[in-house]
Amino acid sequence: MIVLKEKIFAISGSTRKNSSNFKILKFISEHLNSRFEVEIFEDLERIPHFNPDLENDNLPESVAVLRRKIENAAGVIICTPEYVFSLPGSLKNALEWCVSTTIFSGKKAGLITASASGEKAQEQLSLIMKTIEAVFTDETQLLIQGIRGKIDPEGNIIDDKTLFNLLEFVKNFEKQADE
Repeated sequence: MIVLKEKIFAISGSTRKNSSNFKILKFISEHLNSRFEVEIFEDLERIPHFNPDLENDNLPESVAVLRRKIENAAGVIICTPEYVFSLPGSLKNALEWCVSTTIFSGKKAGLITASASGEKAQEQLSLIMKTIEAVFTDETQLLIQGIRGKIDPEGNIIDDKTLFNLLEFVKNFEKQADE
């Protein structure tokens, strides 16, 4: 009997290749239980600037693909840096393309901000995701401050508290997915 794995769509809010945010998503994908298949999306730079005039008949293909991946996933995990006390523009832009849809309504979500500070970006991400009706709790949100000193170049978590918090995040995300 073939058992299909539930899909989790993970979005890295950084456009930098092999960023700390990508490494965290990779760590999470390796620690989610075997019933999940995680796809990490790293193509934010391919999403055109949000333009409501293109919403219907002229929807860019990259936006259509992004929306389908979100819609077909059992859950979404976003891991983002903070730039100038805000979300990266490319991540906010991608989320803006989803506002006129219901693809996030009732969708299980995990929200992580990993940056030098990250407090403002985490607040903004939480507000945006509430607005588009994603489902998340305090236990499926995580703020990792000072990320550069907590992860090595190979993606190993080298800070015990961060490792514990990430493993707890994974456990709580799995529990939320079961509800």
